[in-house]
Amino acid sequence: MNLPSSSRLQLTPDLNICRILNGMWQVSGAHGRIDPNRALQSMLEYLDAGYSTWDLADHYGPAEDLIGEFRRQLVASRGKEALSNFQAFTKWVPRPTKMTKQVVERNIDISRKRMGVETLDLMQFHWWEYRDRNYLDALKYMSQLQEEGKIKHLALTNFDTEHLQIITEAGIKIISNQVQFSLIDRRPKVNMVKFCQENGIKLFAYGTLCGGLLSQRYLGQKEPRGSELDTVSLRKYKNMVDAWGDWSLFQELLSTLKLIADKHAVSISNLAIRYILDQPTVAGAIVGARLGISSHLEDNARVFDLNLDEHDYSQIKAVVEKSRNLYQLIGDCGDEYRR
Repeated sequence: MNLPSSSRLQLTPDLNICRILNGMWQVSGAHGRIDPNRALQSMLEYLDAGYSTWDLADHYGPAEDLIGEFRRQLVASRGKEALSNFQAFTKWVPRPTKMTKQVVERNIDISRKRMGVETLDLMQFHWWEYRDRNYLDALKYMSQLQEEGKIKHLALTNFDTEHLQIITEAGIKIISNQVQFSLIDRRPKVNMVKFCQENGIKLFAYGTLCGGLLSQRYLGQKEPRGSELDTVSLRKYKNMVDAWGDWSLFQELLSTLKLIADKHAVSISNLAIRYILDQPTVAGAIVGARLGISSHLEDNARVFDLNLDEHDYSQIKAVVEKSRNLYQLIGDCGDEYRR
């Protein structure tokens, strides 16, 4: 299987990425056990299919170690040139505290060692507490490490528009912000998209499939509860659906998506991803990879040949505008983590 050229984006002069990123939260332990050997074999299948870009974090269990081992095995079997089309974007999520260059460098070096790289492709920084302004010091020191060659590009995760602006005005070059963005959670459209457009910042969207809720599997089904929500993703995004509306409205959305998907001979999930990829400034959508357990490589490939028309968008709009206003209920992007 070869993905079309539309699956690629030149994010920076030195980073050409796949617009569907393989999310590694699923290896953290919160979604069940992952067998490392099967995971590594699955990663090779992803890469060979064209899904070359990985999203991970320092706290996603063995995710950084899996990247490091995969790189080693890839070089051993195919040579160093095989790494030229492989990108791994990690995150640093420290506890808010005083930040020194020594603290920052030590943690960046841990990720570099675990991932087996001299230079991190993209370091996505998250900070839990805005009232602790040490986040600016952390980013300043990361900028210095970028100049020293330990980081290629700096990015953020779950920062709101106000603090993204503070960071930008402090002279720190940010190329992307990772935020929750889906047909259910459209909060980035309120302020974030406009600011990013004006400042040349891209968005990486997660939660685009709401942990799998935005799929045929839940069409026409009774509302799942308790043990039926058997992954942390399903529990998390079911709460988001509950805030957005109710199960009957969600079923109306799924039914509308099914009609549009059938028209284009794609799946509901394809449609949900395409909708987000079509939003301004969105560089890519992160889709969870349950390595060695299940994969949707061929189905996801249909996203890249899908073109939605104005009627499709108007049908979707008619349903989602019946929902509650999540921006009013929760706040801007990432505010759900800082309440």
